[in-house]
Amino acid sequence: MDNELVKRYRARFGEALREAWTDRKQAILVVSLERLLEAAQFTRDDEQFDLLTDLTAVDWPKREKRFDLVLNLYSFPKQERLRIKAQVGEGEPAPSVAGIWPTSNWMEREVYDMFGIVFSGHPNLKRLLLPEEWEGFPLRKDYDILQQDDAWVRENLGIESGQ
Repeated sequence: MDNELVKRYRARFGEALREAWTDRKQAILVVSLERLLEAAQFTRDDEQFDLLTDLTAVDWPKREKRFDLVLNLYSFPKQERLRIKAQVGEGEPAPSVAGIWPTSNWMEREVYDMFGIVFSGHPNLKRLLLPEEWEGFPLRKDYDILQQDDAWVRENLGIESGQ
């Protein structure tokens, strides 16, 4: 993809803009994790993508950098959507964008809870959906939910789960 948006990102971030393409009229940019915070600030302030509609992750367990961190954005002034991705390795922290888009606070907590991605600079990073003592991260593709559920139910409820 080589449009004006990509040219502005390429001029600003150079090789840190790893890939760019369009899917269903939505631009998708892949930026380096090291420049994600800077790219997020630029995206909000200069490109006017003022709403973070979703922040999630995708697990690719056989890939060197296992996770795609995915930010879905909307610009009210432009009435456009934009997706920004960054690859995150297992155990590698990702920068929190909560200072840029406050809506990311609970979204980052959910990604931490479900995938185990730690967000550096997050104001209150702790589990959101599962108990603090829960072991593992259920949305990882190698997670054995039945084994974990059986153990947690047995330990915390004193019964067999019946799964």
